[in-house]
Amino acid sequence: MKAVIPVAGVGTRLRPHTYTQPKPLIPVAGKPLIASIIDQLVSDGGITEFILVIGYLGDKMRNYIENRYPHLDITFVYQEARLGLGHAMYMAISAFEDSEEVLIVLGDTIFEGNLKALLKQPNSCLGVKKVDDPREFGVVEIGDNGYINRVVEKPRIPKSNMALVGLYKISDVGILVEALKYIVTNNVLTIDEYQLSDALMRMVEMGVQFTVFEVDNWYDCGKKDILLDTNAMLLKRQGNASEDIPAFENTIIVHPVSIGENCQIKNSIIGPNVCIGDNSILDYAIVSNSIIGSYAMIEEAVLEKSIIGSDAAIKGLSLSLNIGDNTEIDFS
Repeated sequence: MKAVIPVAGVGTRLRPHTYTQPKPLIPVAGKPLIASIIDQLVSDGGITEFILVIGYLGDKMRNYIENRYPHLDITFVYQEARLGLGHAMYMAISAFEDSEEVLIVLGDTIFEGNLKALLKQPNSCLGVKKVDDPREFGVVEIGDNGYINRVVEKPRIPKSNMALVGLYKISDVGILVEALKYIVTNNVLTIDEYQLSDALMRMVEMGVQFTVFEVDNWYDCGKKDILLDTNAMLLKRQGNASEDIPAFENTIIVHPVSIGENCQIKNSIIGPNVCIGDNSILDYAIVSNSIIGSYAMIEEAVLEKSIIGSDAAIKGLSLSLNIGDNTEIDFS
């Protein structure tokens, strides 16, 4: 089985951080978001063949993936025009059309669930989760026979609260290819984009019997608050938080935390749920529920629920911040 991961988006909801790096490269629990996704697919699903659809800042994504995963079989597909998830999959057709099965996983989504059970499903299956407001998501409707009878993108009047979570196991690959070609060649647009949900609905109309796979938890990491929640959740997973933490001078560590290499920390309280990149300096800092990039400098500051980019410098404040790379702020 091949896994297709679309990562070509701009990530406007996470600016300023996505001005300088693709959203899936933002660090969460000690490693980029995309690494958490790939590592889970390898360890839990045994997947070794990947197709990444890249676009915005694609060179950074490609360099990172090639350096971190030289042992995996990875194909890169470039999506120059960002015309939707359906278009991203259309661009990747030649890379997966010869596969018996395909797993599609969005590059900004973390899920908790039994991946092995999903992959054992004999038919095509869509990952879902019940949500309070389905109008912001792709939604599936399930018929009396237990199969999906409708897939609709961001319905104005939802008839179901079962939202698509960005996890799609496709056994009918040939029909998926036909459906993707159909929506693009016939210019089937929803919200001005070629939607994967429209291709899935086309597959339903062609007779494919989709079942649903309800995940335990799902984190769509496109917003600051959800990204921080994801960081906290992943830090609680075994193996993600730092264990052998140096005895930093006059500093209290409240677990779980992830602290990178060569950090200088003193006179501080760090944690819980804090991720700090390599070579960062913190002095007289109180930091909780936050993500701090590499080579950052934090002095005389109290930070909670903050995301601080790499090479950022902050001195003298008590706030919740969302600061991009290469930023310097002095409140002293």
